Amino acid sequence: MAKLLPLFFFLLITLSMVSCEVAHEVEVELAKKSQRGMYGPGSLNSYQCPSECSRRCSRTQYHKPCMFFCQKCCRKCLCVPPGFYGNKQLCSCYNNWKTKRGGPKCP
Repeated sequence: MAKLLPLFFFLLITLSMVSCEVAHEVEVELAKKSQRGMYGPGSLNSYQCPSECSRRCSRTQYHKPCMFFCQKCCRKCLCVPPGFYGNKQLCSCYNNWKTKRGGPKCP
């Protein structure tokens, strides 16, 4: 049993390093796409908004309001940030549109 403990720690460290590298590769890919204009304002056509908003809102429990506001924002900005949450900095119009109270308008 004592001989397996170092092997277990080695595997744990290796797995941790691999997961960090994968996360870094995802961040690099998002940055490249952002530089190529794949996520900025005007990167979508209005007919693409429903499918992009469906992707963005797929993991929320408030699907209906998320879809309503996402599509409203998408029609105005012609972009939807990547992922299910966050990454709004890649679409400045989507990020900067605020409610009357100053909160974020777009999900």
